[in-house]
Amino acid sequence: MSLLQVQGLVKRYGGFTATDHFSVTVERGEIHAVIGPNGAGKTTLIGQLAGELMPDAGTIRFAGEDVTHLSVERRARLGLARSYQITSVLPEYTALENVLLAVNAQRASRFNCWGRLAARRELRDDALALLEQTGLAAQADVCVAEMAHGEHRQLELAMALASRPQLLLLDEPMAGMSQAETMQMTAQLQALKGTHAMLLVEHDMDAVFALADRITVLVYGKALATGTPGEIRANAAVRAAYLGDEQSQSNLSGSIA
Repeated sequence: MSLLQVQGLVKRYGGFTATDHFSVTVERGEIHAVIGPNGAGKTTLIGQLAGELMPDAGTIRFAGEDVTHLSVERRARLGLARSYQITSVLPEYTALENVLLAVNAQRASRFNCWGRLAARRELRDDALALLEQTGLAAQADVCVAEMAHGEHRQLELAMALASRPQLLLLDEPMAGMSQAETMQMTAQLQALKGTHAMLLVEHDMDAVFALADRITVLVYGKALATGTPGEIRANAAVRAAYLGDEQSQSNLSGSIA
């Protein structure tokens, strides 16, 4: 059974259909990318999968359970974690303190006092391990406000991993990054491949084709095509509807050559 099974998902805003009978599966350990032009409905899709938006029709099954109408918190407890286009870290705290909060949120007992929280060795060790995993060990005691944008993205990934998710919903994780930062994030996501399933929404085609096992092309809320990177590259309908011009086609071809 697929880890994530989405069937016939529909989301309308008045007369506008943002998600139009969309279906997709994500397998355990798979990176499944969703690409499409601006306004295709990618973020609306992620919002429904995370539980922030309720669909008007269709079903979402996760790990064998129908989660279509469950809250964000319930889905998170089952192992769904998402990142956002705009980073959601706490700039006045250090990188370690941000991750400590995320780690503590997964524990049965909660602490309101920073001193007691930071003193819990097992929490601190877990937080430091996540910073190491995402390449931020050296920035543990650095105030987030002093960190670069790419490091904010890495920190957000560390916080998402704190929930020990089965599936990461990644909404534009490379947004606003420099080329070097994008390459570093791509390498970090590649290192997670096989241990964490991911549904990746991303505009950077180099990153998409470096990471994805399968790709779904979304156009006007509909799945135009799903396949391997090679199949998507060769799909004439994808080129016509998503890429449009010759330069875009050349960029896509170069991404997976």
